[in-house]
Amino acid sequence: MRRFRGLITLIVFAILFFTAYSEDYNPFTASFDQSLNTMQVVKKEAPLYKEIQAKAETYNKAPQDAYIDKVWKKTPGRNGLQVNISKSYQNMKKKGMFSEKLLVYDQLSPKVSLQDLPAAPIYRGHPEKKMVAFLINVSWGTEYVPGILSQLKKNNVKATFFIEGKWAKENADFVKMIDDEGHLIGNHAYNHPDMARISNQAILEQINQTNEILEAIIGKTPKWFAPPSGSFSDSVVEVAHNLKMETILWTVDTIDWKNPSVSVMMNRVMDKVHPGAMILMHPTASVEKGIDQMIQEIKKKGYKISTVDKLLSEDR
Repeated sequence: MRRFRGLITLIVFAILFFTAYSEDYNPFTASFDQSLNTMQVVKKEAPLYKEIQAKAETYNKAPQDAYIDKVWKKTPGRNGLQVNISKSYQNMKKKGMFSEKLLVYDQLSPKVSLQDLPAAPIYRGHPEKKMVAFLINVSWGTEYVPGILSQLKKNNVKATFFIEGKWAKENADFVKMIDDEGHLIGNHAYNHPDMARISNQAILEQINQTNEILEAIIGKTPKWFAPPSGSFSDSVVEVAHNLKMETILWTVDTIDWKNPSVSVMMNRVMDKVHPGAMILMHPTASVEKGIDQMIQEIKKKGYKISTVDKLLSEDR
């Protein structure tokens, strides 16, 4: 009889144990879930949370689609901003009051990106983006490249070097150095032809040959193409587009190939610099001497300086 009672007790204990820890019912989990729900309710009922929620709409910004401008052609879009109410609340909770500076945002992507647009050249970034890009077209001026790289490194600035295929072939070490220092490398055709005056087949060969050389040196295929002397036709843009490349031009020109003084070059740039500007230069004595001052003055105006891919991204 005692054995029978002991067996019954053991069976009852086993049933209770497995019931308590079954997936369908766990008193500890239920208690934890209830606590979480209570915390969520308390947070959402907090006056500060409600204040952030009420004010969020005035800080939200809708994303802007990429588009083709009548003058500036293909123009990148820009991410929207949406206040993350929960994260903003956590940020402000210690302070106990609303603060614009402590708002946390999520970025919202536009529906139309650059890659969704038909073939067209690109002259600038988004006209509200406080960033500019240095375009350094290289097919000569080898002796000035180390000095320019040194100044860029000193100022922690990354530029975009559009490199001619023939020059790259003869100066592979410099190409590697440019890439190793974190600069973006683009395609500047093979031997500096007038791209607007050559056949479609020749356009294709100029771009492909340079891509192959650059890929062999740095292990990456360029996505950006800068036609020599800015000479292009619809065919040039179309061929590049079919190769999944964008044709890059500029809005601000240093005209450094005329060997201006640093002050003349600086005035030329600073009078025209604007949000989204692409600033054209070459490896010249003027740029080697003046690029440090140019960087300082551009930064004083509140602009970031970065590569073409960063300038043309939708990120704020």
